[in-house]
Amino acid sequence: MMRDFRLYTLIDGMPQAVAEYIKTNNLATVDIVKRDIISLYEEDFMKIDASGRATAIFDAIPGQLSKNTSRYQVAAAIPGEKPDRVASIVKSMEDSMTANIAYHSNDPNAGLALTKDNEKYKMYISDTGLFITLAFKDKDFTENVIYSKLLNDKLSTNLGYVYENMIAQMLRASGKQLYYHTIPINDGKKYYEIDFLIADTHKVSPIEVKSSGYKTHASLDAFCDKYSDRIQNKYIIYTKDLKREQDVNYIPVYMTMFL
Repeated sequence: MMRDFRLYTLIDGMPQAVAEYIKTNNLATVDIVKRDIISLYEEDFMKIDASGRATAIFDAIPGQLSKNTSRYQVAAAIPGEKPDRVASIVKSMEDSMTANIAYHSNDPNAGLALTKDNEKYKMYISDTGLFITLAFKDKDFTENVIYSKLLNDKLSTNLGYVYENMIAQMLRASGKQLYYHTIPINDGKKYYEIDFLIADTHKVSPIEVKSSGYKTHASLDAFCDKYSDRIQNKYIIYTKDLKREQDVNYIPVYMTMFL
C-alpha cells in the first residue's frame, strides 16, 4: 500500500501525467509532462496578476515549506511585498484550485473559521506530483533524486514536506478546510506547530504529520496540554500501520481520506 501511495504521490492526478505513465512506465517522461503543465499554470497566473506576483508566490511554495517556517513569507517570495497587498492574489489562487491554503487558527475551537488569521497562512500545491517537479524545476530530471528516494522509501527527513503537501491535498479533497496552529516556545523564537486542525463534533482534532520518526511528538503533546478541554481525537499521520497507543491514533498516510 505504501509503495502504491508513493508512486501516486510522484505522478498524482493530472490526466496527462497519468496517461504518460500508463503509456511509458517512465517517470522521466512524466516529469516532462508535469513541467509543461506548470508552464501552463504560470501563463494562467499572469491573467490573475500581470505583474508576475502570482507566479512568484506559486513557484516559492516548495522552498517555503522546506524552511519549516510558521507562515508563508511573502517578502521572501517577492522582496519588499507585504501579505495584505497580495491577499486578493492568494485568494484567487485558492479559488482556481491550483493552491491549497492553510490558515492559522488563533484560538482553536470547533468554530475554526471564526478564529482564522487571513494574513498568517501556509500554502500548498493542489497536486503533489506538480509540487515535486516544481521543487526541482531548476534541475534536469536525472538530478531529481527525490523520485527514486521517495519511491523506494528512502525519503530523508528534510524532504518530509512532500508528505505534508499530500496530506493537505487529501484533506481538501475530502471537503475539509485547512487550519493549523502554533505555540511559542519560551523566548518565542521557536514554535510548536500542529500541522492541521479539523473540527470534530463540538471540539477539534489536531493532526501531526510524520514522514520518519514518530515516537516523539512534542507539538501534539504541547497542544493537547494547552487545550485539553477542546480535544476530540489526537492523530499522527505517518508511514506505518494503523494503531492506537496512549490515546493517540496513528493513521497510515493513505487513510487520511477517512478522517
